[in-house]
Amino acid sequence: MDVSLASWLVILAAIAAANLPFFNEKVFALVPTKWPRKPLVIRLVEMGALYVAVGAIGFAIEGQIGSRFPQTQEFYWIAAGLFIVLGFPGFIVRYLRKRHD
Repeated sequence: MDVSLASWLVILAAIAAANLPFFNEKVFALVPTKWPRKPLVIRLVEMGALYVAVGAIGFAIEGQIGSRFPQTQEFYWIAAGLFIVLGFPGFIVRYLRKRHD
């Protein structure tokens, strides 16, 4: 797999995973909840789990391309911040959009 294609694949997976909790009312888009609207806390926990899943996908792709580079905690904090920023459009649509009911 080309390095550029692998990079775009991980970026697209991160965008989709960061917005997934905000665009549906099921946990991980599979498990229905007992609430009519999923609470924000559950959405944030779901985002954290999806952050780990996208990181695992990235490490797997990096391992297939070549040797993995060692990362420090700063890398993970910056990646978490970027993941939160990528999820901002979903947050806007879910909580800040004016509803015309």
